[in-house]
Amino acid sequence: MRIEAVQPSKRESKSPFYIVLLYILLEFGRPQDIIPGLGVLRLSMLTSLAIGFSLLFSGKVNIGNIQTKCFLAILALMVIHGPFAVNNYHALLTFQVMALTFIGYLGIICFVDSISKIRTLACLWLGVHLLLAIIGIIKGGVGVGGFFGDENDVAMELNMVIPFAFFGIFSASNTFKKSTYIGLLCAYIAAVLATLSRGGFIGLSAVGAFCWAQSSRKFLSAILVFLLVAFILVAAPEKYWKEIGSITSDQTMEQGTGGERLYTWGISWEMFLANPIMGVGQGNFQWVFPDYEQGRTFNTKSLGGRAAHSAYFTLLPELGLIGTSLFLGMLYFTRRDLKFVYKLCRLDNGKAGKGEQKSDELKKVYFLARAMECSFVGYLVSSIFVSTLYYPSCWIMMAFVVTLRNSALALDSDPLKAASAPIRNLSSRLGSVSYPGSRVR
Repeated sequence: MRIEAVQPSKRESKSPFYIVLLYILLEFGRPQDIIPGLGVLRLSMLTSLAIGFSLLFSGKVNIGNIQTKCFLAILALMVIHGPFAVNNYHALLTFQVMALTFIGYLGIICFVDSISKIRTLACLWLGVHLLLAIIGIIKGGVGVGGFFGDENDVAMELNMVIPFAFFGIFSASNTFKKSTYIGLLCAYIAAVLATLSRGGFIGLSAVGAFCWAQSSRKFLSAILVFLLVAFILVAAPEKYWKEIGSITSDQTMEQGTGGERLYTWGISWEMFLANPIMGVGQGNFQWVFPDYEQGRTFNTKSLGGRAAHSAYFTLLPELGLIGTSLFLGMLYFTRRDLKFVYKLCRLDNGKAGKGEQKSDELKKVYFLARAMECSFVGYLVSSIFVSTLYYPSCWIMMAFVVTLRNSALALDSDPLKAASAPIRNLSSRLGSVSYPGSRVR
């Protein structure tokens, strides 16, 4: 049998990939909120538009995965809400934010199309959040601005990046890299402590527990978690522990922020029950809130015009069961994609043992998947107490997972086998795990 050489295809431009990296820098690093005069240039929006044009002319747009279809359906629901929302302007602004996020999401899926690019993206992700952590520590827990202006927002975002540093320690190939990841991990945790966020503390605890539970090296992970707890005990000021200790105090639960949240969530639930199917429309919670208070007050004051202080009590009343089902569907299929990556790594190794990879590349893929999974835990737990639904954090992390799965599939293809025989559908090797729209590109 004669194997013919495969002619190399025309080399693709890396410009769209660099634009995606710029998007991540601007969206999460937010230099436009730090450097005077930079904000007026609207660089973040211009970068999103650049990604949109790149998608339009690249011919690489792929909306075959279920998460993307659900995202599009959520945007369609927002379009329907537009004319009927009590506050059309805020419904439009929220739709605009989500549409720009979708462009960034789609850009990541289409242009971050290899493991090497994902690793570059992950390095930038860590670096950008190091900047956020340093600024948070300097400013006493306050963020750079935008959706990072509040201490709780900063804590939530850093809880999402902590798993990347944690699992980076296990995937690093030398002592210097391991030390770098340990330094990053300490910086992120120190910034969470600086926020004095009680919700952030609960999210941090959940992330730590889940990182240990998902680690394939339980003993080493336990030692690392123990050392990190010791670091927290030493680094956290007395004020931090007083704040954490007040989580369940009578004053907090009756008259403080705890009581305020419970009051708001109760009315949010009533709002959802009155509009269970489609909700009241994106960005409209605070505008219809007084109608559902019906003269009630918290500490003699109406809380109309304020956010729900919870992603879930924003999602239910604003987007109803339709939007909630779509969002939960995205999370479900994202989880399935991660399970797919784990199983792929183990199949390629030919062993059933957890975390054993046949190559350094697959090892990094495996630990990146673990980091992304634990990152969602940080988001989902921290967001119980913060209105983060329309922040790009969760949606962009979903894009990370989709592109990791697609790139892991491509990594599985051996060049010699690809030249000598048709590529088999990998799903036939994965038993009951099947994914609509999956294909090797």
